[in-house]
Amino acid sequence: MVSAIFTSLAQSSMHRLSSSSKLSSSLRTPVGIPKLVAPGRLIRISNRGLRPVCFFNSGEEKSKTKLEPQESGLDWPALKRWDVPWEWPTVSLTSLACGISFILTGLVEVQTLPFLGIKYELLSLDEKAELLFVDQSLTTAVVIGVMYSITKSFGPLPEDIYRYDFKEPFDLQRGWLLWAGIGLGSAVLAIALTGFVVSIFNGETQEREADALVRLLPLIGSSGISTGLLLVITGVLAPILEENVFRGFFMVALTKWVPTPIAVVISAAVFALAHLTPGEFPQLFALGTLLGFSYAQTRNLLTPITIHACWNSGVILILTLLQLQGYDIKDILQVTQ
Repeated sequence: MVSAIFTSLAQSSMHRLSSSSKLSSSLRTPVGIPKLVAPGRLIRISNRGLRPVCFFNSGEEKSKTKLEPQESGLDWPALKRWDVPWEWPTVSLTSLACGISFILTGLVEVQTLPFLGIKYELLSLDEKAELLFVDQSLTTAVVIGVMYSITKSFGPLPEDIYRYDFKEPFDLQRGWLLWAGIGLGSAVLAIALTGFVVSIFNGETQEREADALVRLLPLIGSSGISTGLLLVITGVLAPILEENVFRGFFMVALTKWVPTPIAVVISAAVFALAHLTPGEFPQLFALGTLLGFSYAQTRNLLTPITIHACWNSGVILILTLLQLQGYDIKDILQVTQ
């Protein structure tokens, strides 16, 4: 009897222990939640719906979720440097070669005229204009040819060096025609302001007998042929030559060692000095600075060439119109006789 009682108590105790074990097991491992957890992953059971919450990601998932750098919308293309393939020896050699070829071309032309039986002082104004056109054409071809032959010997150049691209002229960021218009309007204001400031500090007008524009005065408005040739010389050939040399090559080369804004300023100063007109240095420097920034913005030589061409052509056309109206353009330019 006693043994039967103990046996019954033992079975009842075992049944309760089994039920308790199952209950605790069901509480520890709810349905749908595995007991084993993947390495590198810690899971916390929330009080709401017993959902797993991940506190730690493995290295593989970190690499997937790593933030990649994005370009800022505030980046200004005019501040970026070019990828310049030339070193100082190449830049120095090219600059020297351009200067020598410019001088030699003029000397050869002067020495060639007597052999051809041409006396410059006996030429008519139209013939002088034609001779000036030939001179500028040869100089442009020779200097640019020398520059290209040296700098392009380094194999394929980056696409934004010596770049001419007529596509998307009105693109907000790099539209060559849009930024040419902006640059031209800015140039008019900057040069006018610079001239006003210079006149305040100097008080007297600088002599400009050596100015290239003064030497062209007899040809301005003298005939349709002379005026047309002057427009081609000053509005096409000169801008192509000067922008290729001072912006396309020299300014770009400087960005290898200095920031782009400094390269713009240095090239503008050299551009102004190269005109050999000290009285016009401030205005030419202002123009050169705007030409440099417009080129840096678009990376397209069409932009500074267009600004330069419009400026030069505008000056010739305005002086021609005044000449035809009977004005003395020498007095307008305040030239000292």
